[in-house]
Amino acid sequence: MDFTILIIIIVLAFAFDLINGFHDAANSIATVVSTKVLTPFQAVLWAASFNWLAYLVFELNIVDTIAKIVDTSAITLMVILAGIMAAIIWNLLTWYLGIPSSSSHTLVGGFAGAAIAFTGWDVVHAGKIAVIAAFIFLAPLLGMFMSYLLSIALLWISRKGNPFRLEKKFKGFQLLSSALFSLGHGGNDAQKVMGIISAALIVYFHGAHEVPHWAQIEMVNGKVHDIPHWIVLGCYTAIALGTLIGGWRIVKTMGSKITKLTPFEGVAAEGAGAILLFGTEAFGIPVSTTHTITGAIMGVGLTKRVTAVRWGVTINLLYAWILTIPVSMLLAAGLYYLLSALTGIS
Repeated sequence: MDFTILIIIIVLAFAFDLINGFHDAANSIATVVSTKVLTPFQAVLWAASFNWLAYLVFELNIVDTIAKIVDTSAITLMVILAGIMAAIIWNLLTWYLGIPSSSSHTLVGGFAGAAIAFTGWDVVHAGKIAVIAAFIFLAPLLGMFMSYLLSIALLWISRKGNPFRLEKKFKGFQLLSSALFSLGHGGNDAQKVMGIISAALIVYFHGAHEVPHWAQIEMVNGKVHDIPHWIVLGCYTAIALGTLIGGWRIVKTMGSKITKLTPFEGVAAEGAGAILLFGTEAFGIPVSTTHTITGAIMGVGLTKRVTAVRWGVTINLLYAWILTIPVSMLLAAGLYYLLSALTGIS
């Protein structure tokens, strides 16, 4: 029975990655679509390609962080199953409503909530949760600050340029900035699912005398150093396919409702977002690509005037962001109790 649950977790993890791709597709393509640099189809194809190329670029820092949100020696496969199911439900609901919530925080909240339902708060590594929760606020603020500074710098550099020629140049630059942001999106978000699958394998084979090659997780100094290639390729492929499917409801919110964008502003927003994602990935901090690009779009709006940002929209988004972790935790806890009662397995 445990092996069946393990397979279900792996299948649902890949499904979550697929959903994550089309749920968060707007993050990397909203600006490039709203500025008409690429058509929607060209944009998702462009973003999906760079989502997958992240496989060749990033180390497994975030995999290690996610795998250690809770003490894997004190949880069960049923806990992980309830967590991933809760994350999928919340992601689909927010996608349907067109709310750009964080897939990252959904997954973290689901994983932690189910673990707490199983054995209490002691099993959760509160320090890791606190850092991740802090970036609900820090990611958009840092994104806004960085994009504001980048916008000012680009304006100063191009102050003597011909407006028509600059517009053309920035359309070309936006292809690069959106590619870099998509690369960061793939590396950041796909690794979270790798962490969940790794945790499931660690739990399933805990105490086993011999672990098969396909399930071996290599640890160096207590940190995840290497995982099976099928997990890495599967996760990057799933998120790329999800991005290819696209999430048009959220594109509308991200690309036009927060502030109107030009190619210049698109470069500044995506460039700042990419810098932040690359930086947090280096430190193994799983941040929300949604929060990052939203803050960055706000930052370029501020270079025009404060009223250029539709603050009412951003405040509504903030409510959804704050609710994501606690709602996901409660949903996962409820699912854990339900699944345990139905199956008799804890």
